[in-house]
Amino acid sequence: MPTEPTFPESREPIASPATLDEGTYTELREPRGPGLALDGAWHQISPKYVVSQVVQEILALALVVAAALVVTLVFDQTWAWIPAGIILVFQVGGLIILPRQAKALGYMLRGDDIVFRKGILWQRMVAVPYGRMQLIDITHGPLDRVFGVAKLKMVTAAASTGVEIPGLSQSAAEALRDTLIEVAETRRTGL
Repeated sequence: MPTEPTFPESREPIASPATLDEGTYTELREPRGPGLALDGAWHQISPKYVVSQVVQEILALALVVAAALVVTLVFDQTWAWIPAGIILVFQVGGLIILPRQAKALGYMLRGDDIVFRKGILWQRMVAVPYGRMQLIDITHGPLDRVFGVAKLKMVTAAASTGVEIPGLSQSAAEALRDTLIEVAETRRTGL
């Protein structure tokens, strides 16, 4: 007779620092279908992330137009506008859906893991156990620093479970990093 597997009791969600919700979106954009029932509160990213990404995309658009102009004027090759036009269409399309994508990003600090979700059409939800985290890194580029946003990256031994949370305010990224390090130290597990 097969036996039912037994799982250890789930822990209560960990206390989240108040800075995680300062200056963020107020409501996580949910997919239309039913989602997973999870035991915690979703935290979101800063709207400044969208502004930073829009500025970066506009700079990239300007670079594509400049390259097409140089090829057309210097080398008299008008065909350069065909690939430039295709690139511009995809970049403008990305700019249109960017705010919607940003509102679908969220993370939840649960008792045993952190859950990250993103996507509306192609949804991805990853749970990273605290005890399996090997590295927690904060990065921000020059424009991200101007707008006060950062990306927090969590690395585990499995490459597919590496999670990046973009668009956190600098203070939220530091508070989340410190919280994750503190909790991970108490939950270390062996392989």
